[in-house]
Amino acid sequence: EMGQLLQRTAVSTNIKERLDYSCALLDAQGKLVTNAPHIPVHLGALGLCVRSAALSLALGPGDMIVTNHPGHGGSHLPDITVISPVFDEHLVLIGFVANRAHHAEIGGISPGSMPPLAKSLAEEGVIIPPTYLYRNGEIHFETIKEQLIAPPWPTRSIEDNLTDLKAQAAANLLGAKALQRMATEHGSNKVAEHMRNLHNRATDAFSRRIQSLPNGKHCAEEKLDDGTLLSATIVVEDSKIKIDFSGTDAIHTSNFNATPAIVQSAVIYVVRLLVNEPVPLNEGLLEHVEITLPCCLLNPDFATDPAKSPPVVGGNVETSQRLVNLLLKPFGIVAASQGTMNNLIFGNEKCSYYETICGGTGAGAGFDGTDGVHSHMTNTAITDPEILEWRYPVRLKRFAIRQDTGGRGQTNGGNGIVREIVFTEPVSLSLLTQNRTVGPYGMNGGQAGNPGEQHLIKCNGEITKLDSTAQETLEAGDRLILKTPGGGGFGKPNNRHRPSSPSGY
Repeated sequence: EMGQLLQRTAVSTNIKERLDYSCALLDAQGKLVTNAPHIPVHLGALGLCVRSAALSLALGPGDMIVTNHPGHGGSHLPDITVISPVFDEHLVLIGFVANRAHHAEIGGISPGSMPPLAKSLAEEGVIIPPTYLYRNGEIHFETIKEQLIAPPWPTRSIEDNLTDLKAQAAANLLGAKALQRMATEHGSNKVAEHMRNLHNRATDAFSRRIQSLPNGKHCAEEKLDDGTLLSATIVVEDSKIKIDFSGTDAIHTSNFNATPAIVQSAVIYVVRLLVNEPVPLNEGLLEHVEITLPCCLLNPDFATDPAKSPPVVGGNVETSQRLVNLLLKPFGIVAASQGTMNNLIFGNEKCSYYETICGGTGAGAGFDGTDGVHSHMTNTAITDPEILEWRYPVRLKRFAIRQDTGGRGQTNGGNGIVREIVFTEPVSLSLLTQNRTVGPYGMNGGQAGNPGEQHLIKCNGEITKLDSTAQETLEAGDRLILKTPGGGGFGKPNNRHRPSSPSGY
């Protein structure tokens, strides 16, 4: 209900059409209890965010807070989180409701607020520390507005930001009232008991799954396209799984730094996949998981001065995807999916647009990968062509399956897609992608999927191959062709022909 209200009342394409938002319920300790089937990279981080924000501010009835700060359980700056404590009629805290939504514009050095060339957090956009949106029931939107329009790099779409924030607030108010009604009808103790039961159910489900896994130590590595190393040592014991990220490279010089909240999102998601039982994505899944996270690109220090803090926008969308493939690799149950969100951002002083683009998923024992879907840490839609062309200075020339790009195997990886866009006005273009140098890995002798690629065709006919991350200034008539990776194959190929996928939409 929270998610549907947020979608209906928001104004931005990003929320209304792409569904880039998430809603969840947390217990009185700020632990994730249950959620709508929204965005995994959002949901797994909300517990850390709520606990950090609740500790930094004294919260009471009628309060609502907002933040996007990576040091307070945030991911990247466009993702704004709104949190509401919920009290019963006796003013006892019974839980929290929270939502996180991606704002397509939040300031920074380039339109769309996901600048590939940013060298500090300050250059990525406006940073909102935990701040009251409501205090004792009184509205404080002016305070947020002042932050959003403050120099040096204010938002370019203040009205969209404020309208979407009001939609986020409305969703929380609905969720808070529903939880209060539940407490009034059944009693706060009964509500708390059922929250504990959901937590314990998830804990027990993973405990049973651990018993079915062979004990042992597994090491896995993934390299970003620039050679940056992600490393994990996973130890499976009788009652616990230990995940140690020691060996991962130090702070990334560009914006592929992640946060502990993003790491937790990836871990809880992978644990949920391993459980494969109908339990909510719930922090009880982590009771038997021990995470060791040294200071590295997955756990950077955030200075008080944002200009001295590392940029993180790519860590949320790209590093998170590679983390999932890294953590799944030792278990040998599925080949790698595309390992990227294929982030496309463009804009000028009149508009900002952001989308993630689908690709192929990895194959497993007895099943092929899927063609052209969002996978793992992203779960958004893609904007309808009519909406895209009506609201933005582009024409969508092609959106088709990229045939024969999934890795071959006993079961084949899913195909990537081709997306071709012509720009009708001058814009700034940003791309944040991965798996452009090496394709997603196959498993058990299966072949890797094809890597992605992207080309810019200028209006004068000049063709340029773009790197994994790119920043370009485009003219009217310029054309972008983006090809996403296929998923990896599973098992040694046996010359089985893959079924032909229909081209086009």
